Amino acid sequence: MAGELSGEDLETRLDALFIGEERLSVAEIRRRAVAEDMSPGLLLCIDALPEGEYAQDEVLDAVRTHAETTPPS
Repeated sequence: MAGELSGEDLETRLDALFIGEERLSVAEIRRRAVAEDMSPGLLLCIDALPEGEYAQDEVLDAVRTHAETTPPS
């Protein structure tokens, strides 16, 4: 899952999604993540976000929280 990535790796991947943008909708984050060929675990974390717009640090916090509270499959 997101635990597959180190904190720095995760931040680097999210940097790629937010280039030139302050906030993105969940749908746009997902579109960009799929285009960047991100891991299924990270996509699952993104899918768990409630609808709305997010700043990069908000997504990072949510993904880390999801990884901590979701048992590995």
